[in-house]
Amino acid sequence: MEVNGYKIEPGANLSGADLGGADLGGADLYGSDLTYANLTGVSLYDADLTGANLRGALLRGASLQYAELGSTDLSGVQMEGANLDGANLAEANLFTANCEGVNLGGANLRGANLMLTYLFTADLSEASLRQANLERANMERANMMDADLTSAILQGAKLDSANLSGANLSGANLTDTKLRHTILSGANLSGVNLSSSNLSGANLSGANLSGANLSAGAPANSGFGAFRGAGANLRGANLSAANLSAANLSGALLRGATMPDGSIHD
Repeated sequence: MEVNGYKIEPGANLSGADLGGADLGGADLYGSDLTYANLTGVSLYDADLTGANLRGALLRGASLQYAELGSTDLSGVQMEGANLDGANLAEANLFTANCEGVNLGGANLRGANLMLTYLFTADLSEASLRQANLERANMERANMMDADLTSAILQGAKLDSANLSGANLSGANLTDTKLRHTILSGANLSGVNLSSSNLSGANLSGANLSGANLSAGAPANSGFGAFRGAGANLRGANLSAANLSAANLSGALLRGATMPDGSIHD
């Protein structure tokens, strides 16, 4: 297969290639070099890019539904508005990638590196992010309904006004995370580390926080403060065995919540 004078085949050298708007649906580009390539608006529907190197590539508005991107290097890519619905990105590297408004609904991002990735307003609903590294990623206003974030690293991440209703965050590290006005209703936060996090105005109604750590939990002079949950909605939440020492829950709505000692808040 040849497009714009470039051979489209496994292991192809397409570094810097201009393939903007090309139809590469179903293409086999396993292990190819696409560093800094122009893939703006390209169709890579159901394409195989496993282990490929796309570092610094332009993928704005690209269609990558159901594409195979496992272990692919996508660090520093610009893919605003791209569609990766149902794509496989397990163990992929998206370090510092710009994924604003990207559709990753139902995508597999298990074990992926999304450190410092920009995911503002992205759709991650029902995506698998188990054990993914999202440290200091920006997911403000993202849709993460029913996403699986089991044991994910979200330390220092920005999730203000994001929708995580029904999401599974059990065992995740949310230390120093910003969750202001975030929707976490019905979410599973059991065993989560929320020390130093800010959930002011967040909605945690019906959430499971059993065994969660909401304490200051930081070494002296670390710069981290206590958990901040002023004005949070914790109606009906399960806080059994949670560590609330030094947590700020002033003005929080706790009616019907199961408290750490097993009592039900009136």
